Amino acid sequence: MHLVVPFAAAASEGCRAAMDALRLPHLAPLLAQLSPGSRDVDEETSLSAPHERALGRALGLAAADGQWPLAALERLRQGLPLNGAAWGLLSPSHWRLGTEQVSMLDPDSLGLDEHESQAFLESARALFESEGLRLEWAAPTRWHVAHESLAQLPCASLDRVVGRNVDPWLPADPRARLMRRLQNEVQMLWHTHPLNEAREARGLPTVNSVWLWGCGRGEALPAWPAGLVVDERLRGPALAEDWSAWQDAFESLDAGPVAQMQAAARRGEPVRLTLCGER
Repeated sequence: MHLVVPFAAAASEGCRAAMDALRLPHLAPLLAQLSPGSRDVDEETSLSAPHERALGRALGLAAADGQWPLAALERLRQGLPLNGAAWGLLSPSHWRLGTEQVSMLDPDSLGLDEHESQAFLESARALFESEGLRLEWAAPTRWHVAHESLAQLPCASLDRVVGRNVDPWLPADPRARLMRRLQNEVQMLWHTHPLNEAREARGLPTVNSVWLWGCGRGEALPAWPAGLVVDERLRGPALAEDWSAWQDAFESLDAGPVAQMQAAARRGEPVRLTLCGER
């Protein structure tokens, strides 16, 4: 078993206080049983989040910053064809205008269901297909897009941008010009779209932009190892900076997968734990 835990730490004072109050009766003895492995340290301004790098390396991949082929990996896991194309993830999102910056809400907080998400996708399909891009629905906040320009396009991870000023994270690579233009056209299309009028009437944030990430080709990608688990239960609370909920989620993680790993280690079975923070 190899357990990867995104957002196991953050630099904020709220997180540090929550860490001091954590009750993790299984993690502490498990760490005492394990031997430290290699460390992967980068800046918190890297395009790829640490848990994405950890996932890629657990699969035996190598990639430059912002070029881990997460969309292709997701398609393989879902049994979807790659068709020799370069794929990216496209997340419908809400960009909030502040006094000095534009920030992005976590797409998972928008309450998009399958029907509404597919309706937004269909409203934008003609824009993408007119430029030769292929657009497919995969999940309410994760669409798949294919185009040759995505083959080696560095993009900032969605998890890097949520809650932050989007401007420094927008791709500056010349190969991103087409996607930047389409992003602007989508924003104009959805500005007064009936789908958003209906959301506003229900008191929900509008869906007013998209975020491109996880681009790359999928040739020679390995099969997903049977024991590899990426547990994302800490993600939502961490991105929302709800440290009380993060503490509860961490303690439930300790009582579940971590307890299972501790028991396996006691039986002499090989286990591996990767804890990921911001760097």
